[in-house]
Amino acid sequence: MQEKKASIWPYLLIAPALIIVIAVVFIPVLQAILMSFQSYDLRRPNNIAFIGFENYIGLFNDKLFWKSLFRTFIWVGFGVGLQFIFGFVLALILNQSFRGRGIVRAVSLIPWVTPGVLIGLMWRWIYDGNYGVLNDILMRLHIINDNIPFLSKASTAFPSVILTIIWQGIPFFAIMILAGLQGISQDMYEAADIDGASKMQKLFRITIPSLKNTLFITVLLRIIWVANSVDVIFNMTEGGPSYSTQTLSVYIFNKGMAMDLGYASAMSLILTIILSAVAIPYLINKFRTEEE
Repeated sequence: MQEKKASIWPYLLIAPALIIVIAVVFIPVLQAILMSFQSYDLRRPNNIAFIGFENYIGLFNDKLFWKSLFRTFIWVGFGVGLQFIFGFVLALILNQSFRGRGIVRAVSLIPWVTPGVLIGLMWRWIYDGNYGVLNDILMRLHIINDNIPFLSKASTAFPSVILTIIWQGIPFFAIMILAGLQGISQDMYEAADIDGASKMQKLFRITIPSLKNTLFITVLLRIIWVANSVDVIFNMTEGGPSYSTQTLSVYIFNKGMAMDLGYASAMSLILTIILSAVAIPYLINKFRTEEE
């Protein structure tokens, strides 16, 4: 009898968390799947009906959807890629011993802990074509002669929001990689010094291989977060001008705000499938490695 109680006890302990996950995650996902097969427009609540794959067929014929999807790949590729590079360099710097290192570490976290809404508003003011500080600095340095409306021109708006998301995400990579760096045994570096290894050899043969798991999971998480990011772009440009900064997540948000929940749900599932295609192979490989 005691063995039976002992076997039930772990399940009872995780039951509250499992119930919350089901209520918060799985039920909304099932609702989204159902809505994606419906004409679910809250402006016409009496006309909600099952329409099969019409929303998905509409997506494949929607040029704005394809442009938003392509822009999402650029958004994630450049955003996460440059966050990773600069974050890695920052982590290497913060891992060194120097005076005031604690203060520098604390200050470097400011972009990451700042809410995305505030970041969007702050950078919108920085980029402002009339009184933005960036134009003022460039004018004082004699780099430009006239103010540039960074967020009002299609050619400069998207690079501007990418620069903003890079600035926001660098500290995340830095702090995660820094934690990994501090877990690497110094004996390995001392042995490499004895063998006459250069700094680049130690970087590519000790540091990066030792950080492999940390780098993979950090990049994976950031890809998912950046692909789903709405707050920064929406508060800077709302997807404009002329949809030039509209990623798929922003398009989904705009469709949801327009009450077309069926179409928005279909796009959400497409985005989920794409992100799953990135995450699942890594997780499968991770489980296989642990079993071996």
